[in-house]
Amino acid sequence: MMSATASSVLLAMSAPPYWHCGRTIRQVSLHMLAGLMPAVGMAVWNWGLPAARVMALCVVTTVLVEALCQKVMGRELSVDDFTAVNSGLLLSFLLPAAAPWWLVMLGAGIAMSLGKMAFGGLGANPVNTPLVGWAVLFVSFPLLMDANAMQLATDYIDPLSRLKYFGVAAADAVPFTDLLLGRQIGGLGAGQVGALFLGGSLLAAFGVIRWQIALGFFLGVAGPAALCHMLNPALNASPFFHLCTGSVMLGGFFLATEAANAPSRPLPMFIYGLLGGALTFVIRKYGVYADGAPFAILLLNLLTPLLDLIRPKPFGAR
Repeated sequence: MMSATASSVLLAMSAPPYWHCGRTIRQVSLHMLAGLMPAVGMAVWNWGLPAARVMALCVVTTVLVEALCQKVMGRELSVDDFTAVNSGLLLSFLLPAAAPWWLVMLGAGIAMSLGKMAFGGLGANPVNTPLVGWAVLFVSFPLLMDANAMQLATDYIDPLSRLKYFGVAAADAVPFTDLLLGRQIGGLGAGQVGALFLGGSLLAAFGVIRWQIALGFFLGVAGPAALCHMLNPALNASPFFHLCTGSVMLGGFFLATEAANAPSRPLPMFIYGLLGGALTFVIRKYGVYADGAPFAILLLNLLTPLLDLIRPKPFGAR
């Protein structure tokens, strides 16, 4: 049997580095949920009870699946750390508000079982937990995951689809206030740009998430977009358009910054975010998907072990 001291040491080694800064796992999860609350409110305001249904189903399913997996694995239940609640809410933000109940529960179950518990639980998963569930649903049920096909009973439009298929002029016709206030077709929470910026900025300011990752991610999106826009504004949308559409704000503040999947030092963090943002723009401009942020972050997670090799030299070393 492993001693209590050895167990605590292993837990400390496996736990994400953010939680060594005077905060427990539970405190970090509660702070993250608090940062998501403005977007939750805006999602219900814009999409109504269907959005609340999707969020509730996601959260309940992730909590139950985590508890079931821990029971099967013979572990002590830890659902009171709210990490499963956080994962379920983030997954729901990527789904259409009109997603059927079985699709929501399937994605949440896959996210927790395959994306987290299959690797040993909290801190051991190599890629972002909610994005695992999203990716399986996106590949398996593309029509049901297409917000344009699911959200027909709305006057909102999808700005990224307008840009990709109708050009910059059509995209520029979308009012900037609509983008900020979440009046755009997309994931029910991912489109609440203003609310996500507010919540994410507060989390970064208080050190709950690492600002190096978020800043690098946004610069990675805005930098190439600004360059292309300056070279040919008739064919390329402004960097503000790219920052305020799709899952960029959700990805930069809440998905790319998941501690279990991100580097642990400031410079690798910034490079990590910068690469993720640049890859998002590349997928948007040259790929077949209008919004590249979720795929970019999944690929970015795989680079974390390499980026963690970037270390400062010991004092006096050449």
